[in-house]
Amino acid sequence: MNILSAYLLDLVLGDPRWLPHPVKIMGKLINFLERKLRSGKHWKILRIKGAILALTVVGVSTSSSYLILELMRKIDPVAGHLTWIFLAYTSLATKDLFLHAKKVLKEIRIKDIIQARKKLSCIVGRDTQNLSEDGVVKAAAESIAENTNDGIIAPLFYLILGGPVLAITYKAINTLDSMVGYKNDRYIHFGWFSARVDDVANFIPARIAGMLIVISSFLLRKNFKDSLKTMLRDSKKHSSPNSGISEAAMAGALGIRLGGGAFYQGKFVEKQYIGNDIKKVGAVREPPLLQF
Repeated sequence: MNILSAYLLDLVLGDPRWLPHPVKIMGKLINFLERKLRSGKHWKILRIKGAILALTVVGVSTSSSYLILELMRKIDPVAGHLTWIFLAYTSLATKDLFLHAKKVLKEIRIKDIIQARKKLSCIVGRDTQNLSEDGVVKAAAESIAENTNDGIIAPLFYLILGGPVLAITYKAINTLDSMVGYKNDRYIHFGWFSARVDDVANFIPARIAGMLIVISSFLLRKNFKDSLKTMLRDSKKHSSPNSGISEAAMAGALGIRLGGGAFYQGKFVEKQYIGNDIKKVGAVREPPLLQF
């Protein structure tokens, strides 16, 4: 019942900017510690400092959420109950993901490619300023597929396993990966530990997310056979052991091809394609993501 209440709260409120969201606090802590720790040139030193960063952020996030929850329970059982729901709610991002994607696709519908690129830059790490309409829609699809796991399925998985404290622990791990877990010159060593921990944390949830996308494609009368086939065939083409699963399932369900090379901070990164280029997505009246 608590989990359902938290999920419904997320659907209603989303992620308002005025709310003191734990992820925002985690982000500030990560930025602060990165400035203090990310120095030196030897890769082993950078990896050790990166591990210290990750362990500190996860430790602070886990212990803080546990202490706050226990304190509120001791003050009043009802306060403890409400705190449980609030912490669980902050670990979810269903409405926020939907709204960000909707903003991108709204601009696509009215043919404002410049605004579509700007809206897209809020949810992807790649450079968006030169993307075509087709590229914007596909990048949004990739982001939705990946964040279906990161923002919905994985937090729910850990809520069921260990309540809001474990869900907040997951959010700390995932936030670390999203901020320092890149394979570029800046973070290849410093963010290595964060990226590996995130891979482990998402291993089971990512596979659940992939299967849920396949099941959803069946319920929504999409191509669930291709969704399953593409997930099994193409998921390993992604550089991440987890992200490729939901992306491949989504690509198969929608009949589009995702992946391919992209620019990140001005540097081109080669990536394999996922899925088959069956449907045109750039100039359709209603982008496939809204149909899904």
